[in-house]
Amino acid sequence: MKYRNAQDILPDKLLKELQKYAAGETLYVPGTDAKKSWGEASGARSYYKQRNEEIRRKYREGSTMEDLAQEYGLSVDSIRKIV
Repeated sequence: MKYRNAQDILPDKLLKELQKYAAGETLYVPGTDAKKSWGEASGARSYYKQRNEEIRRKYREGSTMEDLAQEYGLSVDSIRKIV
């Protein structure tokens, strides 16, 4: 992230107003893009959705919670929450 001096980019009126609230502070100004939900940018959301569907399918087909916990490296409580 590149830092820029507010004095170089903001109009004087806006700069003076901003200085009332945060003079000498470092501020982060977020972009106007809509914020993505958890895991959308990295692909984690779709990965866990697919994994959980697979766990549910295997459970319906007769796998035990203990077997699924061992296979996926999860606790039996976690498997119970998924199914």
